[in-house]
Amino acid sequence: MIDLYTWKTSNGRKATIMLEECGLEYVLHGIDIGAGDQFTREYLTINPNGKIPAIVDREGPDGAPYTVIESGAILMCLAEKTSLFMPRGMAARYEVVQ
Repeated sequence: MIDLYTWKTSNGRKATIMLEECGLEYVLHGIDIGAGDQFTREYLTINPNGKIPAIVDREGPDGAPYTVIESGAILMCLAEKTSLFMPRGMAARYEVVQ
Protein backbone atom coordinates (compact mmCIF):
# COMPACT_ATOMS: atom_id res chain seq x y z
CA MET A 1 0.00 0.00 0.00
CA ILE A 2 1.20 3.47 -0.87
CA ASP A 3 0.25 6.74 0.80
CA LEU A 4 0.02 9.57 -1.74
CA TYR A 5 0.21 13.13 -0.48
CA THR A 6 -0.88 15.52 -3.21
CA TRP A 7 -3.14 18.31 -4.39
CA LYS A 8 -4.90 19.36 -7.60
CA THR A 9 -1.87 20.58 -9.54
CA SER A 10 -0.23 19.26 -12.69
CA ASN A 11 2.65 17.71 -10.74
CA GLY A 12 0.26 16.31 -8.17
CA ARG A 13 -1.85 14.68 -10.85
CA LYS A 14 1.18 12.97 -12.42
CA ALA A 15 1.68 10.80 -9.34
CA THR A 16 -2.03 9.96 -9.16
CA ILE A 17 -2.17 8.98 -12.82
CA MET A 18 0.94 6.82 -12.50
CA LEU A 19 -0.43 4.97 -9.49
CA GLU A 20 -3.62 4.26 -11.45
CA GLU A 21 -1.71 3.17 -14.58
CA CYS A 22 0.49 0.85 -12.51
CA GLY A 23 -2.55 -0.67 -10.79
CA LEU A 24 -1.13 -0.04 -7.34
CA GLU A 25 -3.29 0.35 -4.26
CA TYR A 26 -2.93 3.70 -2.58
CA VAL A 27 -4.50 5.99 -0.02
CA LEU A 28 -4.94 9.60 -1.13
CA HIS A 29 -4.10 12.32 1.38
CA GLY A 30 -5.12 15.78 0.21
CA ILE A 31 -2.55 18.46 0.99
CA ASP A 32 -4.35 21.76 0.40
CA ILE A 33 -1.49 23.99 -0.69
CA GLY A 34 -3.81 27.01 -0.75
CA ALA A 35 -4.45 26.53 2.96
CA GLY A 36 -0.77 25.91 3.75
CA ASP A 37 -1.14 22.20 4.60
CA GLN A 38 2.29 21.56 3.07
CA PHE A 39 3.86 23.49 5.95
CA THR A 40 2.31 21.52 8.81
CA ARG A 41 4.70 19.71 11.13
CA GLU A 42 3.15 16.38 10.14
CA TYR A 43 3.68 16.91 6.42
CA LEU A 44 7.17 18.36 6.82
CA THR A 45 8.22 15.06 8.46
CA ILE A 46 7.28 13.38 5.16
CA ASN A 47 8.69 16.06 2.85
CA PRO A 48 11.02 18.59 4.48
CA ASN A 49 10.86 20.67 1.26
CA GLY A 50 7.18 21.38 1.92
CA LYS A 51 6.13 20.56 -1.64
CA ILE A 52 3.71 18.10 -3.19
CA PRO A 53 3.56 15.33 -4.26
CA ALA A 54 5.15 12.79 -1.96
CA ILE A 55 4.59 9.08 -1.50
CA VAL A 56 5.30 6.71 1.32
CA ASP A 57 5.52 3.13 0.07
CA ARG A 58 4.64 1.04 3.11
CA GLU A 59 6.32 -1.93 1.41
CA GLY A 60 9.44 -0.24 0.08
CA PRO A 61 12.90 -1.74 -0.36
CA ASP A 62 13.50 -4.66 2.01
CA GLY A 63 9.86 -4.36 3.11
CA ALA A 64 10.46 -1.14 5.05
CA PRO A 65 8.50 2.09 4.51
CA TYR A 66 10.16 4.28 1.90
CA THR A 67 9.46 7.95 1.14
CA VAL A 68 9.90 9.48 -2.31
CA ILE A 69 9.44 13.19 -3.07
CA GLU A 70 9.39 15.16 -6.35
CA SER A 71 7.06 14.06 -9.15
CA GLY A 72 9.79 12.85 -11.54
CA ALA A 73 11.40 10.69 -8.87
CA ILE A 74 7.99 9.28 -7.92
CA LEU A 75 7.25 8.34 -11.54
CA MET A 76 10.60 6.58 -11.89
CA CYS A 77 10.24 4.79 -8.54
CA LEU A 78 6.78 3.46 -9.40
CA ALA A 79 7.91 2.39 -12.88
CA GLU A 80 10.78 0.42 -11.39
CA LYS A 81 8.64 -1.03 -8.59
CA THR A 82 6.14 -2.45 -11.08
CA SER A 83 8.54 -3.13 -13.99
CA LEU A 84 6.23 -1.05 -16.18
CA PHE A 85 7.01 1.88 -18.48
CA MET A 86 10.79 1.76 -17.91
CA PRO A 87 12.81 -0.25 -20.43
CA ARG A 88 15.93 -2.12 -19.32
CA GLY A 89 18.16 -1.06 -22.22
CA MET A 90 20.15 2.10 -21.60
CA ALA A 91 19.20 3.95 -24.81
CA ALA A 92 15.49 3.18 -24.46
CA ARG A 93 15.58 3.91 -20.72
CA TYR A 94 17.03 7.39 -21.21
CA GLU A 95 14.56 8.06 -23.99
CA VAL A 96 11.84 7.56 -21.37
CA VAL A 97 13.67 9.64 -18.76
CA GLN A 98 13.93 12.53 -21.19
